[in-house]
This record gives sequence, C-alpha cells and structure tokens, in this order.
Amino acid sequence: MASSVENQQWVALSQELANVIEKLSGSIVAVHGGRRLAGSGIHWRSGLIVTANHMIRRDSELSITLPDHNSSLATLVGRDPSTDVAVLKIEASAGLATVQTTSTAGLKVGHLVVAVGRSHLGDLAATSGIVARLGGPWRTWRGGEMHQLLRPDIRLYAGQSGSALLNAQGQVLGMNTVALARMAPITVPAATVDRVLGELLEHGHIRRPHLGLAMQMVSIPDDIRGKLKLESATGLLVMHVEPNGPASKAGVMLGDLIIDFHGKVIEDISTLEETLARLRAGEQAKLTVIRAGEKRELIGIVGDRPIRKQPASREGNNLHLSEEN
Repeated sequence: MASSVENQQWVALSQELANVIEKLSGSIVAVHGGRRLAGSGIHWRSGLIVTANHMIRRDSELSITLPDHNSSLATLVGRDPSTDVAVLKIEASAGLATVQTTSTAGLKVGHLVVAVGRSHLGDLAATSGIVARLGGPWRTWRGGEMHQLLRPDIRLYAGQSGSALLNAQGQVLGMNTVALARMAPITVPAATVDRVLGELLEHGHIRRPHLGLAMQMVSIPDDIRGKLKLESATGLLVMHVEPNGPASKAGVMLGDLIIDFHGKVIEDISTLEETLARLRAGEQAKLTVIRAGEKRELIGIVGDRPIRKQPASREGNNLHLSEEN
C-alpha cells in the first residue's frame, strides 16, 4: 500500500495540475468554424484568437464560445495552412485573459506537459503527458517553417486541435494540432505562432518566395558541359515564364537552362525549391542560365507568391512555382 507521504505527494501533484489548468481557463475558447465539432482556441493577444487552421472551413460566420459559455462573433484575420495556424479577431474580448508564452529553450524530453482546450459545448478539456520528442528547425509537408520540432506524448480528443500546450510553470509552449503529422499531435512552438501571427496581421497572408516559372529537369549535353566546365550533368529547362513575374523581370526567357540559383548548383527541382524556400519575398537573388550555348548571370527580386485556391500542380518533373500550395 502507498504510504501517507506518497499519498500526500500524489494529492499535491494532482492539485497543482488542476490549479495550472484552472489558471489558464480564462484564455481558452471554443471556435466554431463550420465543422461538425468546434475546435479550441487560445487568446494569444488582446482581441486575437489563435486556432488550428484545419478546423476553420469557412471565412465568415465564425463564432467563439467564451469561458463563461457566452458567445461572440469573430472575423478571420488570416490563415497559414503550411503551419496550420489561423488567427481570428474576436468582437467581445473583455474578460478574456491573454496567455503567457515561453520558448522551448529549457524543455527536455520527458518533461511533463498538459494540453488545455474546450469541448464543442465550451467545457474545459485537458489531457496530460510528456515531451516525447524535440528536434531542430523543420519544414512541414506543406512547406511551413517551424522553429523547432515539438512532439508531445498526448492524445488530442475531438475539439482539442488548437489547444494550448503548457509546461509545469503554466506557460504556453505552443498550439497543438493533429494536421501536421500522421497519427501524432504536433505542437506549433510559440515562436512560430508569433511569427505567423505578425505576418498575417501585416499582410493578411504568409508571404512566400515566388519566381513565376515552370521548369523541366533535362540532361546537359556533354559538349556544353565540357565547354562551360559545368559540375552538374543536369539543369532545369524553363518551359514557361509568367508574364511580369519576378523571373520575367530578371530577364529569364523561355528555353533558358538554369544551372545555378543564389550560389547553389541546381541539378533538380527539389534543390531549387529548397534554396528558394530559404529566401524571403523582396530579397535579391542571382540566376545563372545557359542561353545559346553561353552562361548568363541574371539578377532579380524574389516575388510574393500570389494566393490561389488550387494547389501547386506537379506533372512528371514539372513544377509550377507560381501556384499556391
């Protein structure tokens, strides 16, 4: 049987967890975004709710269930499917507390964490576990940049996507979602949420680097390789140049063969994608192309990818960089 001391320790831990969750409860809401069940949301900044983008199926007629079970209308500020973050502006934020966020700097695998959200009816809901995995910066399958991989060993029940992940001090480490990894919750770190929120407030969308080209990987003839002393046996043949797009303004022409981009030898589409992803819209970039058997260096400004409803199109080795993912 457990000793009296052990029982006291268990009761103390249980009460401490309950206190931490209760303290945060005034910042956690339920978000009704058009799905059968509501998602959870976090009052991140005054009047601004952060939630999971995949729980928002429409851009209007959004509502929030507040901690006191009253409702408030909300408007969509913007969304970033690549990190699964959406930001809503709430009309009635009086009485809602903003959360205290923290970095993952001191976090270790095995640390106790708690996820706090709300059910469809607005009731407080929580689940606990440990930090299962920590990693460095990574890119989601939709191209979103994450400051750090944070995978908690928790189960997110229906409605808990968009919930907050707390550390032992009751500080918010980030927002939980089930949309970024198969069969496992992922926490979007607070630093990533802050970056996405700031960009959505400023631009209404996430600015993504854009060239405005469609390309096909091709082999470079041996005589051209020898003449120009090229490292790579392949390059990217320009199949389409978007009129008035960034590449067009830099002087790229149909039929050019791209062999270097921003100091990186380009052998295939993925290499160019990875290099482009590290740039920001508005940055200067250099393209080296082969035209009429000679090397040419072109300087251009990386553009902001236009927002399109349809995803990027891939057919064979073609990549349409002008379309939205």
